[in-house]
Amino acid sequence: MDNWFKVGKIVNTHGIKGEVRIISTTDFAEERYEVGNKLYLFQEKQVEPVEVVVATHRKHKNFDLVSFEGYPNVNDVEKFKNSMVKVSEDQLSELEDGEFYFHEIIGCIVKTDEGQELGKIKEILTPGANDVWVIKGKGGKEILIPYIDEVVQEINIEKKEIMITVMEGLLD
Repeated sequence: MDNWFKVGKIVNTHGIKGEVRIISTTDFAEERYEVGNKLYLFQEKQVEPVEVVVATHRKHKNFDLVSFEGYPNVNDVEKFKNSMVKVSEDQLSELEDGEFYFHEIIGCIVKTDEGQELGKIKEILTPGANDVWVIKGKGGKEILIPYIDEVVQEINIEKKEIMITVMEGLLD
C-alpha cells in the first residue's frame, strides 16, 4: 500500500463544465494542479481511489477550481463531492535545502532555545507572506508561530524537533 498525501478536499462543483471546487491543504497547489498531473480521489465507501488527470486549473476566491480529463460536464463530477484529493508518495519531488513538506513539520515537538517544550505542531496555516505553525500547547492552548528566520532556529526532521527563539509578544 502506497503512502498517500492529502492535497485537498472537493467541496462542490462549479459551473456546468465539469469544474470542482477544492479547498487545498497542500503546500504546492500550483504544482499539484498542473495540467496533465495525476491526482487520486478517495470517496466515502469506496475502497480504491479514482485516478484523474488535471485538464484545467484556476484560482477563485479561496478555492482551486480544477477540471479532469474525460469529465467535461457537471453531471460527470457531481459524484466527486466530498472526495479527498491525494497524491502518492512517489509523486513528491525533492526539495531544496531548508524546504519541508507540511507532513514533515506537523507532529514535530517545538522547544525554545532555552529548553522549554511548548507542544506539538498540529497544523500549518498559509495566510500570505509566511506560513504560521499552530502548536497544541499544554492545557490545549494554541500557540501560533510565524515560520520566519528570526523565530525558527533549527528543524530536525529525523528527531521531529524544532527549536525556536521566543520574540517579544510571541507567547502572550
